[in-house]
Amino acid sequence: MSASEFESVEASLSKYISPGDLDEVRRILYGKQTRKLDFPQSATDAAAERGFDLQGCVFEASSEQLRLPRIVRVGLIQNKIVLPTDAPVLDQIAALHKRVGEIVEVAAMCGVNIVCFQEAWTMPFAFCTRERQPWTEFAESAEDGFTTRFCQELAKKYNMVVVSPILERDEIHGGTLWNTAVVVSNSGKVLGKTRKNHIPRVGDFNESTYYMEGNTGHRVFQTQFGKIAVNICYGRHHPLNWFMYSMNGAEIIFNPSATVGELSEPMWPIEARNAAIANHCFTCAINRVGTEHFKNEFTSGDGRKAHHEFGHFYGSSYVAAPDGSRSPGLSRIRDGLLIAELDLNLTRQIGDQWNFKMTGRYEMYGEELTKAVQNDFKPNIIKE
Repeated sequence: MSASEFESVEASLSKYISPGDLDEVRRILYGKQTRKLDFPQSATDAAAERGFDLQGCVFEASSEQLRLPRIVRVGLIQNKIVLPTDAPVLDQIAALHKRVGEIVEVAAMCGVNIVCFQEAWTMPFAFCTRERQPWTEFAESAEDGFTTRFCQELAKKYNMVVVSPILERDEIHGGTLWNTAVVVSNSGKVLGKTRKNHIPRVGDFNESTYYMEGNTGHRVFQTQFGKIAVNICYGRHHPLNWFMYSMNGAEIIFNPSATVGELSEPMWPIEARNAAIANHCFTCAINRVGTEHFKNEFTSGDGRKAHHEFGHFYGSSYVAAPDGSRSPGLSRIRDGLLIAELDLNLTRQIGDQWNFKMTGRYEMYGEELTKAVQNDFKPNIIKE
């Protein structure tokens, strides 16, 4: 069976492990078991009709005497491109708007408050081809481009915060390209944008010639439903990146990504989950799905022969909680919507239990990092 045919780890576990053992296996792999979220029959029927995976779970916190539960529902959307990569640009964008709009409608049926799409969701992940045309034509304004206007309509229609990662064209600064996430409030207003801090230089994924490292720092957005941040794709490999969003108050950190199996799949289930534990917050890992074929061959600079595709984007989107528990993943091969109901009180409860931030010794790290970035830095190694 090829990677592009393997449905999911969860499906295989359920198929081959007895029910009694399966509970223990899930406990060890996924932490405290989450309760399954019930959906309206209309949503279940719509997901089946529209051909995407619909899953949901509940992360509960302990009841408190002085605070009511702080319940929020987040939706994670993963999807394939709809049209071939050589279709006209506007046709590709329109087809993706339609497809994602169909999935958002089901999210609204299920009471989702915040929805996040995958990295560069309005286009094929063409950055690694090194070609400029026609891919730069997918870039648009974060403030008033047609995708942002589309998301504003969704936000107002469904009273939903929309996180929309796009390729941004910044006309104010000479047409500079950025890998950007636009955050639209449930009121329909653009709350702001945040840019990808870390750019990979790994095999095909050498994107540094395409857009710049972000210059927006670690912005956190105060929404009606909680404080959220967006750690775009490669930033998940950098623990300090998660940490700084958390230090700025993020309760939920979304990680919209585009990554293929041969490159990163063994790390995928670990990194966002570890970040949730280390930073006392919820993390939402979103990966696109499918194999994208490009007309012109391209090379990677890593010794591979010229090829027409990067590999299989393996989906497997999931949500992780500060107590170490996590949801099952979405399909590796199909479009999907994962809905998680979170009690944000869990973030402080776990912080009080484990005290990772209280015991962090950040002043010590700050002092040593300040030294480490200097040209005359000498590692603190004791020799005989």
